[in-house]
Amino acid sequence: MTRITEHIELPVVSAGTRRQVTLHRWGGGLARRAYIQASLHADETPGLLVAHHLVRLLDRAAEEARIAGEIVVVPFANPIGLDQHLADVHLGRYHAESGENFNRGWPALTETVAGAVADRLGTDPDANVAAIRGAIRAATLALPASREDQALKRALFLEAGVADLVLDLHCDSEAVLHLYLGTPLWPDACDLAGDLKSHAHLLAETSGGNPFDEACSTIWWELAQRFPDKAIPNACLSATVELRGGPDVDDATALGDAEAILRVLTRRGFLTGEAGPVPPLLAEATPLDGVDMIAAEVPGVAVWTVAVGDRVEKGQTLGEIVDVEDAHAPRTPIVARTGGVLFARKLEKLVRPGQPIAKVAGAEPLPWRTGNLLTSR
Repeated sequence: MTRITEHIELPVVSAGTRRQVTLHRWGGGLARRAYIQASLHADETPGLLVAHHLVRLLDRAAEEARIAGEIVVVPFANPIGLDQHLADVHLGRYHAESGENFNRGWPALTETVAGAVADRLGTDPDANVAAIRGAIRAATLALPASREDQALKRALFLEAGVADLVLDLHCDSEAVLHLYLGTPLWPDACDLAGDLKSHAHLLAETSGGNPFDEACSTIWWELAQRFPDKAIPNACLSATVELRGGPDVDDATALGDAEAILRVLTRRGFLTGEAGPVPPLLAEATPLDGVDMIAAEVPGVAVWTVAVGDRVEKGQTLGEIVDVEDAHAPRTPIVARTGGVLFARKLEKLVRPGQPIAKVAGAEPLPWRTGNLLTSR
């Protein structure tokens, strides 16, 4: 099965401008769908190169007649953000017109879908999945799409909202590879964490803000809770894949990540062939509310004494903030409030008070980690 490339036109928002979403599809119409997109936060570059290599690998798999399920790759999921620059600085995380984070506010369709399928659910899980996916598609088609950003969300969610596997490729500032997943998806996602060599697998039923991966997967366990006497499986394994840090862009790394995704697709039946054994996990899964989002206490220059990927202890000094005004002032220590993996930190070293500058994945929930777990400190 050869690749089919589609171009989805977005509404024109300014005279003389046109934007489109490019989508590559292998095995269109086959029973199960895998959906992979890159750079929804458009200033996060690693996923763009991973998608480049993944398309080439999937073309080769198609030539070898290995396509066994429908596979959709969107190599750049956010043409709006790709075009946002100010004074040679790329601003691709937030929509310049609305100020909204491109990875927040995705469709929350549980109520709508529950109302549509309540009288159609039974004891056959396959029939229930088909009914729910039909309702998801209908609800997605009914979403507003007059604005460019609305049309982008609807176009992407029409593909991903009914998929069996969804991988949303992102990156952090300076980081080791890590995953965000719904708690009910673990340990089923162990193969994904093992193949990608994830250093932290962060679990939450809801993290806040309805990011893309949760919009795709949360609806399944919410419906199962709503209809406990019906057979409703977790029919979508959806994950945010943080491909290390923004500067980690090179062919060898990107090809390795693309090959890891290919093994996941093979192991899960979207490709024929042998995927090999699942590699051992580099870490145990930990709760998202166990992540210590360490904030700077004072302004200055952060000087780190440990590396991303290191295991640290509660109370350990990870670095210091240097006072740039007084060369003789004592430095302010940066202290871990939990033990675990230092999986990400801010690449820029000039920091401000209250600014999150490091993340440690701890095994136990932290009492102050409430509300929006992706941004709270």
